[in-house]
Amino acid sequence: MHMPVKLKLLSWRDIFQVALPALVLVVAAFWVTALFIKPAPPRQVTVSTGGEGGAYQRFGALYTDVLARHGIRLINQPSAGAPENLQRLRDPQVKVDAAFIQGGTAQSKSHDALVSLGDLYYEPLWIFYREGVVPRNGRVLDLKGKRLAIGGAGSGTQQLAKEILAANGIDANNTRLIEDGSFDVVGRLQQGQLDAVFVVGPTQSALVWALLYTPGVHLLNLAQSAAYTRRFPYLTHLTLPRGAIDLVQDIPPRNVQMVSTTATLLVREDTHPAVVWLLLQAASEVHGEPGVFQKPAEFPRAGGHGEFPLAQEAERYYTSGKPFLQRYLPFWAAILVDRLVVLLVPILAVLYPLFKLAPGLYGWRVRSRIYRRYGELKFLESEVEENPQRHTRDEWLKKLDVIEADASHIRTPLAFADMLYTLRQHTSLARETIMKRTTA
Repeated sequence: MHMPVKLKLLSWRDIFQVALPALVLVVAAFWVTALFIKPAPPRQVTVSTGGEGGAYQRFGALYTDVLARHGIRLINQPSAGAPENLQRLRDPQVKVDAAFIQGGTAQSKSHDALVSLGDLYYEPLWIFYREGVVPRNGRVLDLKGKRLAIGGAGSGTQQLAKEILAANGIDANNTRLIEDGSFDVVGRLQQGQLDAVFVVGPTQSALVWALLYTPGVHLLNLAQSAAYTRRFPYLTHLTLPRGAIDLVQDIPPRNVQMVSTTATLLVREDTHPAVVWLLLQAASEVHGEPGVFQKPAEFPRAGGHGEFPLAQEAERYYTSGKPFLQRYLPFWAAILVDRLVVLLVPILAVLYPLFKLAPGLYGWRVRSRIYRRYGELKFLESEVEENPQRHTRDEWLKKLDVIEADASHIRTPLAFADMLYTLRQHTSLARETIMKRTTA
């Protein structure tokens, strides 16, 4: 009854001595892998948008609906415009994860930890003027000395308007520049309080739409648009075709040459990759439709103004589309599987060779105890064969008894019992050899 218990204890001791180093390796692999696994994505994301009623705020609301379908709450934080959005992102004390930025309103700094998700849509510069203020084939230069609404304070519209005006020698010293980007400019333009209005925004902008349909208000044709794109590389030349807004009312009544920036979405470098993927998917849903200036699925795109580097996730998205798991699994299920894969693959890479080596190592430990006695027995037999008179028979037998007694105390698992029995048989053969080769 005692032998099986001892055998079991010995077997477990061998297993433990083999398994302990393996367990240490697995724990180390788990710990190292855990260092590189990002935490689960946040349940709440904050995006800095723009002014009340503006395009950024409207698009932010659409993003909210997309992210809500995947269980993430998106908070839209209004701002004065793109410059303030950028300032918020650069301030680590401000809780903002992403922000809409107008192309050309910011330059990347060496210490910036910001990346772009690509171009989202065109943001054309619309210059509306009151009838009679500018000749039919007039230029921006003809606005010199007039009353111009150039957008709200701190807005991207104002920044672009000032750059275009400055290129034509127009500034606050020779022209009245009015900080106003509200919907009130429509009425003020009609009433003669303003001569022209600068607006930057997509065709869906309520302000742009209202001005296009306002009687006595015309859209300035930028015949020098190609020249502007050369001077300002972030600008793109666009053509608003005749009747593109309204075929029945023929709005606009002729082709209009324009320049345009592109809107982008910036995020911090440490933004969770899963959130970046969702924002890119939202951008595709919201901005992928065809429009006056864009073809179906033209946006979002990698972009080319190069003000900020493209996020790695965005590069993969524009090259390969949605992540593989998110194509077939719900968002949170895909995230869970992805994290498990990242965790398990390195561990399996350690476990597989361990499982291959552990049985052999375990067997080697057990056999080594038996082989050591075989070595002692072989050495004794060699001594007897070479010089049997070196010791008396009793002395030889005592040496053999020591080896035999030692072998009898070897505890091995049942799977290796045959080797122990063979050792005992060889011990008996060695005893016979001693009896034959020596004298009493």
